[in-house]
Order: sequence, then C-alpha cells, then structure tokens
Amino acid sequence: MSMPAATAIDGILLLDKPTGLSSNEALQQVKHLFRARKAGHGGSLDPLASGMLPICLGEATKLAGALLDGRKCYEFVIRLGASTTTGDLEGEFVTECAVPVLNEAAVASTLSGFIGRREQVPPMHSALKHRGARLYELARRGIEVERPARTIHIDSLELCALEPPHVTVRVVCSKGTYVRTLAVDIAQVLGSCGYVEDLRRLWVEPFATEPMVTLDVLHSAASDPQALTKWLLPADRGIESWPRVDLDADDARRLLDGQAVTALGGVPVEGLVRTYGPAGRFLGIARRDEQGRVTARRLIADTRARLAPRTPPA
Repeated sequence: MSMPAATAIDGILLLDKPTGLSSNEALQQVKHLFRARKAGHGGSLDPLASGMLPICLGEATKLAGALLDGRKCYEFVIRLGASTTTGDLEGEFVTECAVPVLNEAAVASTLSGFIGRREQVPPMHSALKHRGARLYELARRGIEVERPARTIHIDSLELCALEPPHVTVRVVCSKGTYVRTLAVDIAQVLGSCGYVEDLRRLWVEPFATEPMVTLDVLHSAASDPQALTKWLLPADRGIESWPRVDLDADDARRLLDGQAVTALGGVPVEGLVRTYGPAGRFLGIARRDEQGRVTARRLIADTRARLAPRTPPA
C-alpha cells in the first residue's frame, strides 16, 4: 500500500537529524516520504550537528515560526588546544594553544559565569544576512563585516564530562544562541582555545519529553502510511502553552470569514491566542485585544467546510 501523491498530511514530525545532512536535505526527504504538499522546519541545524529538527507538514507550516521562539537544549563537546575558522570541524585549523590543568570544580565554576542574560556576536560563518548576502558566503570569500551583538539568555550550563582536552557541556538557551561561539568563549575563559567537535540538539521547546524518529525508521516504514503518520503530532502541539479561545459555530465562521469576533470568557488576555471551533477543532492563530476582540492571523485551510451549519435565525 502506497501513499497517493500530494496527500493532505498535516502535523509536526520530530526528526532526529543525522550528522552530514543539511536541515533542508533532511526536510526534503521527510516531505518526499510523506508526500506532503508543503513542509518547513522550526529551526535549522548545521550539517555537522545531529538531533531534534521539528518538521512541519501541510497546514502545520503556518505555525513553524512559533517554534523558532522557544528555548533549545544542546549537548556539545569542546576540543581544547586548537581553534578553527568556523568554531567547529567544518573550518580550517588556525591556532594551537596549551591546554591547562583543569578539574571539574574549576570548569563548573567557569560555566556558571555564563548563565543569564548576555551579549553575543554572531559568527561570520552563519546564515545571517548582510546587505542581501549570507555571512557564510562573505566569509568564504575572505570578507569579514562588523556584526552587532545580540542579546541571548543562557538558562543553564552543565558540565557533563571532563576528559582533557575534551569538555562535554549541556546548555539550555534562548533562540539565537550560537553554540559554536559559546564554546569558543568558554575555551578562552578556561585559559585555552577550542572548537566544537560534536554537537547534538536534545530538544526544542515545547518538545522536551517527546520522542524523535530517525530517517532510517521512516524509510523502513515508507510502504505503510499508518506507520509513518503515527510519528506526527497535531499541528497545534507546538503552541499548547498559548492562551486558548473556544468559539461556537457562528463565531468560528465569522473568524474564518475575516471578521473580528468577541470572546470574553476565560482569563482576559491580550496577544496571540490559539482558537478552536465546535468539537475542539483547531482553527488557527489569532490576536486578542484588551476588549476581547479576536482577529485571525494564520488560519488552517479547509476548516470552514468542516464546521457545523450556521445557526438559523430566530
């Protein structure tokens, strides 16, 4: 039994991306396996990194941007005693330096100094743009430009193992944190230089406890649609922490027609909300103002046709 082309697959897949594969290459494989109409990922991983890559299929792609804002957890290995142009194994080696005598207490104390709010300058070898060009494209041409520092937040930084010249660290951090830059900074404070030798993303908020699936498992299940779709989470799973607004059939239709509706029930809230119609059907993302008016922002297609008929006039 095979899946028909362009199936109406909607949901979020938590892929355990292997090393050596770009995020886009992994995305295209998943899209092909599910024969999804469209696909997008919630935060890319470098080819040398492995771990959780949330992939949104179908209508869930409308919510992919929300996944970029969540915290992330990484485990990485710093190799002390050398530095590279990229801060990881992809770059060329440029410096060798001594590795000091270290003990776990001293390293743990050093790591604690990185916790909290801090400024971080993005590396040249990153996908950020400068005047329309990716920074890594400029770096490959030997061009370096000034990059403004960005505010990040390190929630926790834990020493997992100390086996000089290797230091294994686990970090929980905000979006926009460059682990390669963090590793280089840690090595410097430890009195050495260093680069990331191994990097794995353990989870992306809010999926800290959800299992991942490998491409090998997905490929082996390619002939069985049910075996594939069991790995899909509902499209709204990534925004379950957002305030919820439930609407009756008439208000749900008005919202889907582009009209503002009033939802005064529940805890008053201003900002983005997730909206639901009759029978708990997810409608999409909306914005609620101080007066309780709810206006659509990103709606799920084909929902309108599934709603109950309009309530007849009295």
